[in-house]
Amino acid sequence: MNAYNVKTNQAKALKLYLITGLSGAGKSSALKVLEDLNYEAIDNLPVSLLPNVVDMVLLDAENTQEDAMRPALAIGIDARTRNFQPDKILKNLEELRARDDISLKILYFDSSNEVLAKRFTETRRKHPLAKGRQVMDGVARERRMMSIIRAEADFIFDTSGVGMQELRQTLTQQFEREHGGGLNLMITSFAYPRGLPRDADLVFDVRFLRNPHYVEELKKLTGVSPKIQKYIQQDERFAEFCQKITDLIFFALPEYKKEGKSYLKIAFGCTGGRHRSVFMAEKIAELLNTKGFKANLNHRELSLEDE
Repeated sequence: MNAYNVKTNQAKALKLYLITGLSGAGKSSALKVLEDLNYEAIDNLPVSLLPNVVDMVLLDAENTQEDAMRPALAIGIDARTRNFQPDKILKNLEELRARDDISLKILYFDSSNEVLAKRFTETRRKHPLAKGRQVMDGVARERRMMSIIRAEADFIFDTSGVGMQELRQTLTQQFEREHGGGLNLMITSFAYPRGLPRDADLVFDVRFLRNPHYVEELKKLTGVSPKIQKYIQQDERFAEFCQKITDLIFFALPEYKKEGKSYLKIAFGCTGGRHRSVFMAEKIAELLNTKGFKANLNHRELSLEDE
């Protein structure tokens, strides 16, 4: 899931997050997450009405003195909107960006064509732009329409192969309203055959460590099991590898923070994503937390099994 920050606005302005992107890429789920984070969420709002909504919210906020209590908006727009015209939308957004009392950020949700088609097929939903044709035709048409808006996005999230739990954790870490400005960390495990996490900043391959998969009594366990952890730690290379990884991470984190980075994702990969990578992610997250960092865990393959 790719996510990167492109533009920065005034810290005390009204937070306005425009949630957009391709149908089936996770926009609705993102809106629900932001709503849970105390954003006022509105879906499928015509962009022409945005200035009116913003002005009403700002008017209501005039009597609010505490910054933490100031309202924040999450607005969903996409190709479903009546008379959807990307060029006119961009013009409206430019006007909003020019205002000093608004901090506008565009969050664009994307995914591969194959994943989008699979999601529509599995849920038996009709693509809003397919108009009686195949799902892939609707996906291709929408991708063309949304390309100019994607180019203006502040954050781009690729949700191919991303479960709801990981999406929630990522959005919570990046957009939690009470965020204090520290460096938030996501430590994740994954399986190489299913692809690298698309938004990982640091990736470590732990496939050289001894593999519990080939031990019958350990095969069905995961890296959170003490038996698995003991087995991996008995690898004579483990202690030195873990120390070098730890030294590198603790060296790099302050440097990332100096550069203004607020979110960092560290990924550990193995063959199945259930044993070695899970244990390494657990181990590093534990070490980071003991040093005062805020490290959250996500085991991608285990999360997908639970959904």
